[in-house]
Order: sequence, then structure tokens, then C-alpha cells
Amino acid sequence: METNLTPFEQRRLLRIALGSCIGFSICKIMDWPYGIFFAVFPMLLLGMVPMFTRNISVEFIVASLLNVVEIWLLKVLFDPYPTLMIIAVFFVFAFHFRLMASTPYFMLGASGLVTVSTVLHFGSYTDTSINDMMIATVLASLISVFSGVILYWLIPEHETPNMPPRPPLTPSQINHRTVLGAILATLSYIIFQIFDLRDSLSAQVATILILFPMTYQGSITSAINRSKGVAYGCALGITVQLLLNDLIEHLALVVVAMFITVLIAAKLHLLERSGSAVGFGALTTLGILFGQYLSPHGDMLYSAIYRFTSVIVAVTLVLITAYILDHFLNRFELTRN
Repeated sequence: METNLTPFEQRRLLRIALGSCIGFSICKIMDWPYGIFFAVFPMLLLGMVPMFTRNISVEFIVASLLNVVEIWLLKVLFDPYPTLMIIAVFFVFAFHFRLMASTPYFMLGASGLVTVSTVLHFGSYTDTSINDMMIATVLASLISVFSGVILYWLIPEHETPNMPPRPPLTPSQINHRTVLGAILATLSYIIFQIFDLRDSLSAQVATILILFPMTYQGSITSAINRSKGVAYGCALGITVQLLLNDLIEHLALVVVAMFITVLIAAKLHLLERSGSAVGFGALTTLGILFGQYLSPHGDMLYSAIYRFTSVIVAVTLVLITAYILDHFLNRFELTRN
């Protein structure tokens, strides 16, 4: 792997680090809850795709508004009926995977999957306000897009990267990806609902992110990279906890520490030049740790160790289930990959 970034990648590196710190800082200054959305959303917006365009920004905002409608309908119409709720959640997930597999709106489908699965799970607890979570997702999306516009103005782009071509898929391959992803995402939702796993946010998000390749073989590679990335991100988070110690209550120092660690993870992400790999896993892990768990009274060491072990267990179970489902779906002409 190369060790030097191109000028284009250097500009991307600064935007990713500054964007996540802007969202995190605004959330903390305003004393808003659910800092994870404000820290992670800029990483998704500026890190998942090489360019920030008007279409991408509109797609990102529309995704958050669509998620609010989906979650509201699910909670109002199906929340009292667990069986119907599971069926409805399956169709919502299938809709998003279909968008990713067969349309140009990959960002809309991908960001929606993460948001819907997270808000549905954590919004099911009685002491959690799902309305506050939905407001936080919309605010985080708007701030991410606005900060992206400002950063592209301050750090302008002088070249247009070549987007990697998407391989053409047959109708049966699209069906395979849609059904496989929707079933696995729904099973993840069910498991996290049955067991009291509200502290396993990294694991819950990981079970969704490793499905983005939408094939069993791709999910294996994604799961390995995700596990390595979580370990890397947790190591950086623990280092911050040890260095700052009692100084965590000073926001300026925390933001500086976040900027440095995000720079390290984002550089690895850009050097890999392979989409969601180890670096991106480390990035989102840092966003979760800083946005949700880093506090003067919190123990990031325990949180980081728990995050890593829960991710390993979660992705292993997903891969075992994906192997069985992949073989089953390939038995039918309509869903053969």
C-alpha cells in the first residue's frame, strides 16, 4: 500500500477531519443529545464518495427526511403489533437495498439503512425519545451538508475524480442482493430487540455496514476489515482517554484530540482506496466513541473493549447466517447470484 496521498486526497483528508469536528463541536456547544449522528454523518457524507456535489447533498438530506417518515409510520402503525412490525421493517430494509443495488441513489439507500436501524432499535426503549432522535438525525444531516459546502469553498477542488463503474447486474442478482440484505438486516433488528443490547451500538451498526457489498463474499471481506477498523479506532480512543484523563471536560482539547485521531484514521481510509475498509471502520468507530461515550465521567477503556468484542461476535453471527442464506437463495432461478 502506498504511503503518500495525492493532492486530491490531501484535500479530502482535511475536509473529513474538519467536517466531523464541526458537527461534533456544534452538538456539544448546543448541548444536543445523540452526538453520534453529528460526528458520524460528516464522515459518511465526505468519506463514502470521492466528490461532494449538489446531487449528493440533496440525496443526503432527502434520505434523512425519508427516514423520519419511515420511522414515524413504522412506530405509529405497527409498534403495537410485533409480527407486523417485523414484516414492515423487512420491506423498509428491502426498499433501501433495492435502491443500492439497482439505482444511482446508493447514498440514499446506504445512509437510510444505518439511520433507520439505529433509531428503530434505540428508540424502542422507554427512556429514549424517538422524536429527539429523529430531530437529531435531520439536524445532523443539515449541518453535515452545510459544513461540506463551507469546506469545499474554503478548500476548493481542482479536479474531478473518475467514479468507479458499477458492474451491470441481472434481475436475479438484484433480487439476491435485496433479499439477502433485507433478511440479514431484519434478523439484526430482531436480535437487538430481543436482547437488552442498547450498549452495543458499534456492533449494531457493524451488522448493517458489512452488508453494503450486498453479497456473501463481499461481506466476508467487509467484516474482516470492519473488525480491524474497530480495533484500530478503539486503540486511538483509548489513547485519547489516557492522554487527556481529567482534561476531557475541556471541549477545545477534546476537539483537537478528535481532529488528530480522525486525521490518522481518514489517512488510512484514503490510502486503502477501496471504499469501506479498515480506515473507514476506524473512522466511524471514532465517531461513535467521541459522539456517544467520551465524557468526564465515562470510561472509554471499558467502552472500547466492549465495542470490539461485541463487534466480533455480531459480525461472526451475521456471516454464518449469510452463508446459509446465500446458498439457499442460489437454489432458485429468481434469486440466483
